[in-house]
Amino acid sequence: MVIDFPGLALISPGTLVHLFRRLSSPEIRIDQLSGLPTILAPGRADRPEGFRTKASESKGSDNCPFCEGREGRTPPEVYATRPGGGAADTAGWTTRVVPNLYPALDRADEHAGAGGDPTAPTKGDAGAFAAAGDPLLESRRSGDPNLFVAKPARGAHEVLINAPTHATAMAELDEEQFAAAVATWRERMRTHADASYVQLIVNEGGGAGASLEHTHAQLYALDFVPAAVARERERVGAYAERTQGGSLLSDVLVEEVRRKERLVAIDEEAALICPWASRSPFELRVIPRTATASFADDTAGAAMIGTALRLLAARFDGSPELNLWVRTVPRGAEHFHWHVDIAPRLSIKAAFEFATGVDINTYPPERAAADLRECL
Repeated sequence: MVIDFPGLALISPGTLVHLFRRLSSPEIRIDQLSGLPTILAPGRADRPEGFRTKASESKGSDNCPFCEGREGRTPPEVYATRPGGGAADTAGWTTRVVPNLYPALDRADEHAGAGGDPTAPTKGDAGAFAAAGDPLLESRRSGDPNLFVAKPARGAHEVLINAPTHATAMAELDEEQFAAAVATWRERMRTHADASYVQLIVNEGGGAGASLEHTHAQLYALDFVPAAVARERERVGAYAERTQGGSLLSDVLVEEVRRKERLVAIDEEAALICPWASRSPFELRVIPRTATASFADDTAGAAMIGTALRLLAARFDGSPELNLWVRTVPRGAEHFHWHVDIAPRLSIKAAFEFATGVDINTYPPERAAADLRECL
């Protein structure tokens, strides 16, 4: 499905700046993709000065193992782009991929990508999203269940270095560098297409989980589908069934463009919105205008991802610490629509969020979108 918006091929600066409604009282919203609630608490929305973007003190490039010329300080590369050619693990690259020196997954090749989908719906007493090996599936009064189940964590864990120069945020990359980085993400995701799920993430800043400041992404090729992904897969599939083939995210995007108040930008390939049930201030979502299931198999969206990061940098006078992740089709799913989510680290989860799993967002997405549109 290609989503066409006549007259909205591009949003020019200032076009939609003042389109947002103020919330007068707290409100519960349900995220269309996850089905999970968020509480929007507008009482603190009039305190934008309350956002203090955290910035880790730069360590500089002197001792950075990801900088060009220090290839010997990383594990041997598994992939690189070298426009001028050259041997592996030498200078002259534009993007470079190496195994993570401290992997979260067992890199045994014979196990990576195997094991099917442990989060596929089951008929066990533990519920529809119970994973294979969940002790509740085997619990019976007549039995003696093992309530402490573990299994090896198999898969691949890679580091994708986005550029040879010492940039500490992707917003610092020029358009050519940014496009090359995203193209490398897609190449490595295709390489691990046999995995049950491939998760691509970016952490920027120590407070967001980055142990090295040089801009890089990480890839996890998992032998299971995470529960959050499985939940979205089931909701997308159920929507398609009820609407005779409708695309949930496509329909959300059509309505977001019609309403305009959470729409930040749109180009020929993708749109940028602040999601309806944003879990945190200035959360962003990049949605391709063509409903494509696989991020790896698409070519669209890189420019809009770059726009999102640069708008955040403009709004906060420098790139805030943030997390970015790609949500793509899990293996075997019939219906899906990839998207990229970005969450700046502007607030702290407290006891309520941990206790309930419900996020409280003090800065409504309508106002966040209006702020970002002013930065176009």
